[in-house]
Amino acid sequence: MYKTGFVILILLVLNLNSVFGQDIITAERYLGIVSEHYASVRDYEANIAIRSGNSNMEGTVNYLSPSFMRIDFTRPANQVIVFNGEELIVYLPEFRTTLRQTINQSRRTGATGASLASSQGLSMLLRNYVPSYDTGPAPVPLDANSSERVVKLRLTRRSLAEGYREIVLSINPETLFIRRIEGRTIAENDVRFDFTNERLNVGIPEQRFIYDPPPTADSVHNFLFRDSD
Repeated sequence: MYKTGFVILILLVLNLNSVFGQDIITAERYLGIVSEHYASVRDYEANIAIRSGNSNMEGTVNYLSPSFMRIDFTRPANQVIVFNGEELIVYLPEFRTTLRQTINQSRRTGATGASLASSQGLSMLLRNYVPSYDTGPAPVPLDANSSERVVKLRLTRRSLAEGYREIVLSINPETLFIRRIEGRTIAENDVRFDFTNERLNVGIPEQRFIYDPPPTADSVHNFLFRDSD
């Protein structure tokens, strides 16, 4: 009996030494690791689904480092969003209207949905949000009944200037690719971005981010803010 208890004690001590000898990755460090992974990605394509209130949108997103992004929607069909590093263009076929906005350096600090799935977006999150594990560092189901497992980080804003009150990132623990972004805006609206079927470093050219809307479409400039604001 004495020997058995002694063996159990030794095993317990060895186990504790093993646990405490491991590096504990904080939520902030984990987000930093994901950001470093995205910094190594030159470009990617992925399927994207966006849910905002009762609105559901689907399409394909193309990203080219450091700040090129394009979304071609299949739902609503033919809708396009393009950012070429200097100008944001949104084509709305339902209204036959093109929205344009020049973006300078001072305008690139806010959280803007799908653009968070990039090295620049994640660097911004590290500066402006405080990350914590949603339930812990171990992978959890993406949804209640899902077999897909992710690491969930909950981010709370450091200042009232941020457009999202909080953001939840669901990260594939094997690929370190963001599977889902969920955000709650200052107007208490919930927005969700799902990324699936990602293809990394496929050689996307800059020409893909040159977009000419239909010439018959009406054009609205500075739809977000004036250059002088």
